[in-house]
Amino acid sequence: MSVKLIEKYFPNLTPEQKLQFTHLEELYKEWNEKINVISRKDLDSLYEKHVLHSLGIAKIMEFAPQTKVLDIGTGGGFPGIPLAILFPEVHFTLVDSIGKKITVVKEVSAALGLKNVVAIHARAEDVREKFHFVVSRAVTQMPVFLRWLRGKFEKEQFNTKHNGVLYLKGGDLEEELSGLKAEIYPLGKYFENEFFETKKVVYLSKGNFSS
Repeated sequence: MSVKLIEKYFPNLTPEQKLQFTHLEELYKEWNEKINVISRKDLDSLYEKHVLHSLGIAKIMEFAPQTKVLDIGTGGGFPGIPLAILFPEVHFTLVDSIGKKITVVKEVSAALGLKNVVAIHARAEDVREKFHFVVSRAVTQMPVFLRWLRGKFEKEQFNTKHNGVLYLKGGDLEEELSGLKAEIYPLGKYFENEFFETKKVVYLSKGNFSS
């Protein structure tokens, strides 16, 4: 799978964005040899299982310029880095509790020339800034995740959706989301690849939990 997969689903990329997405593969291959942030078999399908999967959030939400987005448990930079490429006027803060992963995020962001990414080595609970949206890729069960988010949301709202959470998750979510007013978007509706048949984006307005 190549960068053509991204261009297929996001045909309006600028030349700079195409170049940035193209460079992702060589950068992650280079860094993965030093610090293992992506499994070996997944590295061969980087554009499908990591980049396009991250961009599933963009099919649900087109962030307005100046939106502040927090990516919790970003690992090697997903979903934050692909989203930062796609939304250059949006501010992304990528957080992970494992320092070597944040090293990779910083180096990849710098190599791509991303001016809208800040990477922080910290636990989610220790981040004091406020954001409009929080994104993540299934770092933990939703009730646990929501406890980390208290006090992290801006009051001002200027996006098409209310400030809240956009969470990439797979499988059966009924029990995990019980009692929450969640909107669930199956990614198979947007991407043809078999990988996405069970993948979803879960949206929760901040009104679902204490902010």
